[in-house]
Amino acid sequence: MNNYKTLFSPLTVKSMTLKNRIVMSPIGSNFALSDGQMSPQHIEYYRLRAAGGVGLIILENVCVDYPAGSNGTTQLRLDHDRFLPPLCTFNETMHRYGCCTSVQINHGGCTAVPARIGTAPVSASRIPLADGSFTEELSADELRRLAVQYGRAAGRAKTAGFDAIEIHAGHGYLINQFLSPVWNHRSDEFGGSLENRTRFCRLVIDEVRRAVGEQYPVMLRMSLEEFVPEGNCLEDSLRMLELLRDGVDLIDASVGVKYAMDAAQQEDGWRSFVAKAVKERFDIPCAVMGNIREPQMAEDILARGETDLIVIGRGLIADPQWPNKAQSGQEACIRPCISCNIGCVRHRLELNRPIRCTVNPSIAQEEWHKQNRVKRLCNVVVVGGGVSGLEAACTAAETGCRVTLLEKEAELGGWLRKISKVPRKFRMKRLLDYMLQRAQGLKNLVCLTGTEATADLVDALKPDLVVWSVGSRPLLPPIAGLREQLAAQDRNVFDVEDFLENLDWEAEISGKRIALAGGGAVALDIAEFFAEQNNQVSIVEQLPELGIGLDQFNRRYITDLLREKNAELFLSHRLEEVRDTSFLIARDGKTEALPFDYGFICLGLRPNGQQPELQRHLEEQNIPFVPIGDSKRARRMFEGIAEGRDVVETLKLCGFYGEVQA
Repeated sequence: MNNYKTLFSPLTVKSMTLKNRIVMSPIGSNFALSDGQMSPQHIEYYRLRAAGGVGLIILENVCVDYPAGSNGTTQLRLDHDRFLPPLCTFNETMHRYGCCTSVQINHGGCTAVPARIGTAPVSASRIPLADGSFTEELSADELRRLAVQYGRAAGRAKTAGFDAIEIHAGHGYLINQFLSPVWNHRSDEFGGSLENRTRFCRLVIDEVRRAVGEQYPVMLRMSLEEFVPEGNCLEDSLRMLELLRDGVDLIDASVGVKYAMDAAQQEDGWRSFVAKAVKERFDIPCAVMGNIREPQMAEDILARGETDLIVIGRGLIADPQWPNKAQSGQEACIRPCISCNIGCVRHRLELNRPIRCTVNPSIAQEEWHKQNRVKRLCNVVVVGGGVSGLEAACTAAETGCRVTLLEKEAELGGWLRKISKVPRKFRMKRLLDYMLQRAQGLKNLVCLTGTEATADLVDALKPDLVVWSVGSRPLLPPIAGLREQLAAQDRNVFDVEDFLENLDWEAEISGKRIALAGGGAVALDIAEFFAEQNNQVSIVEQLPELGIGLDQFNRRYITDLLREKNAELFLSHRLEEVRDTSFLIARDGKTEALPFDYGFICLGLRPNGQQPELQRHLEEQNIPFVPIGDSKRARRMFEGIAEGRDVVETLKLCGFYGEVQA
């Protein structure tokens, strides 16, 4: 079955022929070894995507000039021949699946961290850094040396078996620092005019072409719209392409310089306008990315002629089998990316960890829980049908257990179902639909909704393991007036659950004063909801900044929106008292009243209560009782899904799960 004829049609670019139009984006992983070598885990991570049917993998950006050009804790390198052997293995592995390969060559410029590289970063100009130091301005001679380094890296890539090379000239890295007036303040031949700012990029392109030859595909990634007041607009970038396009064979069209990753609120496919502009101006193949999640949207963008290739990054992290599932008509089985940026972006850029994925706990190996089966009959009872409970129930069933899920509410989904009703949280609805579809497809999983987990019922199911996943409820600290105002008959104060249960009524609220106590992720979602309806929003947060735990891109998106909507931020303020139409807040010993028409309490979550009698009964029967997700400790979906998958480890400890003897 193939409902997407354009998406799964071949494309030839010089010596490279792709089997389909799906490209894996060069997203950094932190899987490389500390010396810049590709690791076996790294190759396996990409092998899963090649086996999943992707047409082209662009290997994440590699350093062409170490250490000054490094922009990651464990970035791949191509500045020496010693890095070739594992890259050869990488290409041999990908090619077995009919998957073509490219590699993105890059120099970090001022994005390099001084403590990592042991010196001041380099850039187009002398630029102040966050720590108060400055970059070093590159000389003309040094620029010519670096262009040669790019060319040598490209030559090594061709030797290693890559089918193409991509030059990274976007997202605030070194070449972009020359193209963009954000960083380029020079007055020599490499600065000032648009033509001069393009000169270094042209030097790099020419050196790369000299190294790889005329028939070898050379790709160029550019931030065609920089979205900063002092940066290049789309028309500026198109004028630059007039000077560059004859040296390259494909434009990888992107946007953004300082904040290049998509936030969760941005619409699907929103970046396609830049590729469309290139296609309308030039006769050159294009690739484009930008929250393209649905196969039909990818097909439509291609069919309209807006681009030639669809670039997917986080969607392929979430589900390596995205292409195969789309081509075979199993769209409902695609595990959807929710653009949370927690494991893929925050882990890598802010925490210096290997990447992970909220919705996919198995990003770097086959779904490991399916590698073996339970060795004998095992009854598992899961109490609670939220996201962690659903993951635990499906995981256990997929290993061969007989699973019963008990949910006291009328519907499955827990917080995920409630949050998915917020208009800007439409990707949560896709995740809920996926998890429900997955559960419904398992014949050895029975889900009983509207069913309280009593000791007698659980006992009647004769469990070998009970997984406790009853979720959480709003945290209500002992603040004066808080509980009284929430209990008032004609009240103006609400908690998070109230907000989610009254969206229809709240959608009509406009021109009112909305005050929120708390500045975490949920509070920011509520603030965004009301700010976009032209309400005056105020946020009281005890910490000195908003959105602790969010990634930098989603945090920047919402804080920019709040600034645009003139929201009032009371940071480092403590909530002293909740009144019927105001919060009493304090800072440095001074108190003031913050008036509101409606106040919302967003001070976190706490686990729902345990059932001591049930737990004692299970202990007496020597039946394992495992709390997971928010019922263990209120945290993010990231931890809840991971702990749901980890039910396999408990099955191992209990002697049920393992290699079945023939």
